[in-house]
Amino acid sequence: MKPAPFVYHAPRELEEALGLLAEHGHEGKVLAGGQSLVPVLNMRLAAPAHLVDINRLPGLDRVEVTDDAVRVGALVRHADLLAHEGAAAAQPLLRQALRHVAHPVIRNRGTVVGSLAHADPSGELPAILAITDGSVQLRSRGGERTLSCQEFFVGPMECAVEPEELAVVAVFGRFPAGTRTAFTETARRHGDYAVAGTALALRVEDGRATLARVSYVSVTEVPAVLDLVPTLEGHDLGTPGAAADRALQDALADAVAAFVEPGDDIHASADYRRHLAVVQTTRLLAELLGSTAATTEEN
Repeated sequence: MKPAPFVYHAPRELEEALGLLAEHGHEGKVLAGGQSLVPVLNMRLAAPAHLVDINRLPGLDRVEVTDDAVRVGALVRHADLLAHEGAAAAQPLLRQALRHVAHPVIRNRGTVVGSLAHADPSGELPAILAITDGSVQLRSRGGERTLSCQEFFVGPMECAVEPEELAVVAVFGRFPAGTRTAFTETARRHGDYAVAGTALALRVEDGRATLARVSYVSVTEVPAVLDLVPTLEGHDLGTPGAAADRALQDALADAVAAFVEPGDDIHASADYRRHLAVVQTTRLLAELLGSTAATTEEN
């Protein structure tokens, strides 16, 4: 199928783009990588009268690593962030998750911020924004505002960006030194959307978890974080083989099963997705407890 007719705009300055979005409001749509938008247009699930292509805007293709965050501009492609050594060192979950995003040809065009704005519960990056307590910066002709992850995602396939606004930067938080991270997902075929996916960050001091956060892909309607510290309390995580403790595994399974809210579709039942979330969380915890490195990038 072909998209419905639209007027194509190619602004070269941010203010020009913001002016176009302000002028056309709900009739306008932003084009960056187009990996989600173009199929939607071709299937006529959306028919904007104006398309604002931001690919010529200067300054939005940068990755910046600061003391407490990794800042990703609106034109940074998945492949760019995947290859960025500074970002991988500062927040390993980015590289760990990006390896699972579709296929190389899609990662070469698709943008990180565009993926967040698409707000697909099956996307990897919304879960990473959540677990890192990240945020998104928005610009409009009226000024700038920053939304936390909880404020940004308002529902499945729905974010809080207003028609006159442009998401310009995604900010992924960094964990304290010594935090170990891991990501895994289960898909019918490599590159497909995950039936279920899990990201875990764990920091253990003197045998006790001082940080234990987990977020999920495809099993919650909007990205959310389960704090596992209360679940892990009372268990000596410094003991070799601690992850195999039956009481710990039962407590973990109960906490995860109660937290996720998967749905049924043609790919999997809700019960199977819940089961995967439990299994993935248990395995990642065992992996991180067995890791001797500060972080791990292999899943």
